[in-house]
Amino acid sequence: MKKVAIVCAAGRQGTYLVNEAVSRGYDVTGFVRGEDKVANPKAKTVVKDLFDLTRVDLEGFDAVIDAFGAWTPETLPLHRTSLKHLCDILSGTKVRLLVVGGAGSLYVNPEHTVQVKDLESFPDAFKPLATNMGEALAELRARSDVQWTYLSPAGDFVADGERTGEYLLGGEEYFVNDRGESRISYADYAIAMIDEIENENNIQKRFSVIGK
Repeated sequence: MKKVAIVCAAGRQGTYLVNEAVSRGYDVTGFVRGEDKVANPKAKTVVKDLFDLTRVDLEGFDAVIDAFGAWTPETLPLHRTSLKHLCDILSGTKVRLLVVGGAGSLYVNPEHTVQVKDLESFPDAFKPLATNMGEALAELRARSDVQWTYLSPAGDFVADGERTGEYLLGGEEYFVNDRGESRISYADYAIAMIDEIENENNIQKRFSVIGK
């Protein structure tokens, strides 16, 4: 039985990840802040802020999923510092670190010199978020001491979308399905993330997923 820790497990994506992992029969522990609770009764709840987590807290897990998210201007830099903290405490261990990433850092040309966030059509409101998440990914790429995996969702990441059980996998470049859409639900994204824990196809890599 896989032992999986999910950090920020009470958030929307964290909740879908918990439910998906539990449905596979995993031993799931959700780390939450303050009064938050993991919604699934079959998962354990540990109340501890991400930045207070230690190496000991994450010992014995096969994988740790980082579902951290920050949205306000003053908290956006936490994407970098929170990921660095998790990398530092997992450094040199065999525990995998899987990161719920963003789509803004996906490339739109074969040379990998232009990212989605660089396009004129990319909404200005989301550029600070995409920039901070992209910087966090760049720092993650430099870590050879951590068994990391970064999963970028589709451009349209739908919180309450349907769970279809189907998805398409890509690499570093932005892509669309047969209908010309880059869209995926939180539920289908969670399936792809847990599948990656089982398949171990993208260790120390970034890959991407969209809905069929």
